[in-house]
Amino acid sequence: MKALVYEGVEALAYREVRSATPREGEHLVRVDAVGICGSDMHAYLGHDARRPAPLILGHEAAGVVEGGPMAGTRVTINPLVPCGTCPACQSQRENLCPGRQIISMPPREGAFAQYVAMPEANLVAVPDHVPLSKAALAEPLAVSWHAAKLALGALHPAMERRALVLGGGAIGLAASLALKAMGVEDVTIVEPNDHRRAFLADACGETAVAQSDVPAPMIIDAVGYAATRATASALVLPGGVIAHIGLGEDTGGLDVRRMTLQEITFIGTYTYTAQEFRDTAQAIYDGRLGPLDWIRTMPLEDGIQAFKDLRAGVVASPKIVLHPWA
Repeated sequence: MKALVYEGVEALAYREVRSATPREGEHLVRVDAVGICGSDMHAYLGHDARRPAPLILGHEAAGVVEGGPMAGTRVTINPLVPCGTCPACQSQRENLCPGRQIISMPPREGAFAQYVAMPEANLVAVPDHVPLSKAALAEPLAVSWHAAKLALGALHPAMERRALVLGGGAIGLAASLALKAMGVEDVTIVEPNDHRRAFLADACGETAVAQSDVPAPMIIDAVGYAATRATASALVLPGGVIAHIGLGEDTGGLDVRRMTLQEITFIGTYTYTAQEFRDTAQAIYDGRLGPLDWIRTMPLEDGIQAFKDLRAGVVASPKIVLHPWA
């Protein structure tokens, strides 16, 4: 099969590789659409030791099952494969499973390929009226759904339901969409990139600004750099909540003294539970997350250029979706 292979820092190759082979209890999925995630970019730049080269990246995927009793079923893929038996799994917190595996991290190759093998429990059926390019957004949308749910759960009921989202990429936009689906109408996205900020406002109908000095009770950091953590620390209202999704860099930025004295809740959020993934997929199918027409599509063979464009900061759309069979 053909795949886009990460071969080293800022080095990708579109080439022939050994075809994906299902293990017991798994199904072969013909990948129709797969999104480029921020974590794929981190690996591409050599910033993610969890993703060593050579490796097939990509974990935001949807496609069609080939062979077996599910043959022909259109599915979106939950890329997180938990052990199923540990206390975290038994309490339906699969994202905290210490033995979890994720496609695009060894030992599981990713979905920037024509095929990927996945357990049946990780496959969520997609209705015929939903394009697979939109179904592939279930993964990044679920990340933000999980974060929005945790942030709202931690917010004191006396505080205003208003949010500031740092970062206007797919995760930041998805956080805004999730918050709105959960009843938070006042959401502002801070996005310094002029092209992307204009796209968010004009194509997505979002309130997007280059910077903000307006305090907010809830702040979602969808970037995860020291600078964005410093902004979150400074702008969150006393008694408010910071939900931290981004993995841009490991340290710096938090004003721990202010967070302590002002009793600010900081929540690290990671992926989603299996139920939250299914809930997010259903929200897509029901149209509760909007038209999801803000993606840019390209053939997988053009993925090398897609990564270069993202690296150069010239992509306005929050998400590039690659098609292996284009």
